[in-house]
Amino acid sequence: MSHSKIHLSDIAQRPRWMTSWERLKHKEAHWFVEMVAEMFGVFLYVYCGLGATAAFIVGTIVGNNGIGSLYTVGFAYAIGVVFAISLCAATSGGHFNPAVTLSSVIFRDFPARKAARYIFAQVLAGYLTCLIVYVQWKDLLVVAEKVLIEKGLYDSVMFSSSGPAGVFGLYVAPGTNLGRVFLNEFVTDFLIGLVIWGTLDPTNQMVPPAAAPWLVGMAYAVAVWGFSPTAIAANTARDVGGRLMVITIWGSKASGGTYAAIAALTNIPATILAALMYELFLGSATRTPYGYLEGLNPQRGQSESFESDSGEKQRDSRIETVAVFGDRV
Repeated sequence: MSHSKIHLSDIAQRPRWMTSWERLKHKEAHWFVEMVAEMFGVFLYVYCGLGATAAFIVGTIVGNNGIGSLYTVGFAYAIGVVFAISLCAATSGGHFNPAVTLSSVIFRDFPARKAARYIFAQVLAGYLTCLIVYVQWKDLLVVAEKVLIEKGLYDSVMFSSSGPAGVFGLYVAPGTNLGRVFLNEFVTDFLIGLVIWGTLDPTNQMVPPAAAPWLVGMAYAVAVWGFSPTAIAANTARDVGGRLMVITIWGSKASGGTYAAIAALTNIPATILAALMYELFLGSATRTPYGYLEGLNPQRGQSESFESDSGEKQRDSRIETVAVFGDRV
């Protein structure tokens, strides 16, 4: 038995200007709306993580160790990822990472022109978010810098993972073996990419839509908890945006040297390899997809759904409940 689609606008009255905007954003302005969604997603992820990182680093420098730790940083990034996917993925598809966008071009036939727009939006959002957090924390960052100067540690700590610039830019200690840093980055990013690709698989019945943000978020948390002491970037938008920001504030001495290339680029081939491994060995086009595919499609209003009859009945039941509740109100 088939049912006609019922949209929110059919049961909830909206102002006329919102109706006009809906028509515009799903047609001429849809590309812009998707870019804004990608920017908001990166903002949420980076903003949450930077705040906890600033508390950890500044607190350690000034001697107040109780206001942050590696665990709070990991949880903050995880929650930021949950916010980003939950709030923005329905509009843009929820990439928030150039590596995911490029993997989608290769394996999901994602348009190259749209991919370029997404990557620009992601990096720009990372840069702007770092600037915003810098302004919010500037007074305390200046205090931390003064403490380093008084202790004679400014030159050795300022542009390191333990210094004020390390809140935004990513660094490794001088003399660190960059080969091991690369391996650490690659394997960790591979794990994150594998989790992301698994949550994107509509036939993976072990990952319902509501669980996807939490699984991806916890993958990032594990990366921070277990592998950030060596050095981990995990996201080109976060790294390049942050690196451009520290160069804007402190100049080229904050660029990070040779490690900058490892931090910015390694997650891209790692994520592509993870997507390839998932497609070859873990995914299958012969399995039956869930009925929520349409909900993960930013063009869902313009395509047919894969919903089953049982899914239709559940949706109709929810709609009737909303209607009854509205009548009572």
